[in-house]
Amino acid sequence: MKKFISLVAVLSIIVGCGPNDRGELVGAKGKKWNPEKPLGMTLIPGGAFIMGKSDDDIADQKNAPPKTVTVRSFYMDETEITNAEYRQFVDYVKDSVIRVQLAIMAENMGETPGSGGIGDYAFADADPENLTPYEEYMLNSYGQGGPTDSYENRKLNKDIDIIWDTEDYPDVYYAEVMDSMQIPMEEVYNGQRTIDVKKLKFKYSWMDIQAAARAEGKKRSEFVKTEEVQIYPDTTVWIKDFNYSYNEPMHNDYFWHSAFDDYPVVGVSWKQAQAFAQWRTKIKNDYRREKGDHNVPAYRLPTEAEWEYAARGGLEGATYPWGGPYAKNDRGCFMANFKPLRGDYAADQALYTVEAKSYDPNDYGLYNMAGNVAEWVNSSYDAASYEYMSSMNPTVNNKDDMRKVVRGGSWKDVAYFLQVSSRDYEYADSARSYIGFRTVQDYLGTDVTLNQSN
Repeated sequence: MKKFISLVAVLSIIVGCGPNDRGELVGAKGKKWNPEKPLGMTLIPGGAFIMGKSDDDIADQKNAPPKTVTVRSFYMDETEITNAEYRQFVDYVKDSVIRVQLAIMAENMGETPGSGGIGDYAFADADPENLTPYEEYMLNSYGQGGPTDSYENRKLNKDIDIIWDTEDYPDVYYAEVMDSMQIPMEEVYNGQRTIDVKKLKFKYSWMDIQAAARAEGKKRSEFVKTEEVQIYPDTTVWIKDFNYSYNEPMHNDYFWHSAFDDYPVVGVSWKQAQAFAQWRTKIKNDYRREKGDHNVPAYRLPTEAEWEYAARGGLEGATYPWGGPYAKNDRGCFMANFKPLRGDYAADQALYTVEAKSYDPNDYGLYNMAGNVAEWVNSSYDAASYEYMSSMNPTVNNKDDMRKVVRGGSWKDVAYFLQVSSRDYEYADSARSYIGFRTVQDYLGTDVTLNQSN
C-alpha cells in the first residue's frame, strides 16, 4: 500500500506540475502575440455612434432611421482593392490551377519528380522517398483514391517555373495541358489566344458559426460550407451597364493594363469579393505558419455598421466623410469622384474611376469612402433591418437573401448616394462597372476605443 501511495505521489509530481510553476496556478501560456498592423490598412478604434440618417431623409427611403450602436475595433484597407491587388489573386489562382493540371497529367503518364519533361511538374508527394510519415498518412487517407477522391490535398512542386513560351514547352504532354487551359481555337481573333478565364476557379470552405452556435445535436460537418468561385472580373460590365454608350476602351484595357494598376477593381461580384478575402487570409497565414507564428484573424468584408462608422471618420452627424453638408470645399473644388451635374461626369476632373488614393482621406486615413466606386459590405439588404438588429456590433446577413448592401456611391452616382448614411443594394452574383470593395480584419483586444475613459 505504501508503495502504491509513493507511486501516486511521484506521478502527481511528474504530471501535475510544470518545471517553474512551484505548484501555483500560473495559466497555460500560448505563443506571444504582437499586434501587427496589416500592410495598407489603418486601425479604426471601436466606439459608439449614431448610425443612419441623422438629418432629413430627403429621398424618403425610410430605411436608415437613426440608431445608436457600438462597434469593436478593426483594421480597414486605406483604399479600395486595386486592379493590381486583385490581379495578384488572379495570378495565384491561374498558377495553382495550371500546376494541378500539369501534375495530374504527369501522374497519368506515370512520371515522377525529376524525370524531366512533364515529370518535373509531378506532385511533390509522388516520390514516396520524399514523404514524411504524416504526409504519407494524409496522402493515403485523403489524397487521390481516398475518401474525397480529389487532388486537393496533394503537394504541388512549386520549385519549377511554369513555361509560358510555346517554343520552350518541354514535351507534348505539357503542350496538351497548356492547350486545354486556353480559349478554343474558334474563339481566337486578331492572332491572340489567351487563358480561358472561366477555368480560373478558387475553392474554399467556411463554417456557418451563427447557425452552428444555435443548433443542438448536429454534427459540425453539417455547417461547413464549400464554395467554388470563378474569380476573373467581368470586364463586359463596361458595355452591359450602359446602353448606347462607347466604353470599349475600358472593357479592353481597364483590368489588365498597367496604366490602371492603382485604380479600384470593378466587375467583381459579392461572391468574388468574399473569395478574395478568403485567399488573402490563406496566403498570409501560410506565410506565418512557415515562420511558426500565430495565424492572423481572417480578412473579410466589413459589416454595414463597420463601414458607416469608418466612413464617418469620427464625425458625429456628418453628411459626408469630410463633414458637409456640401460636396465642394471652400475653394469650390469637388471633394469626391461622382456625377455632380446632369450629363457632366467630368466636372470633378474624372469621367470614370480615379486612382484609389485620390482626393483627401477622412480623419481615419481612409480614401474614397464616398464616390469613385461603391463598395460591397457583408450585410444583406432589408429596409427594416435597423429596427431589429443588435446595438452591439450589428449585422444582418441572411445567406438566403441575395440582396447585398453596397455603400458610398460611385463615379456615376449623384451626391445623395455619397452620403455616409445612404443605403443601396445589388445582387450577390452581379457585377457592375461602379462597384468594388475593401476588406477589414478584426483587432485582437478591446483596449482601443474612442470613448474609453483614462
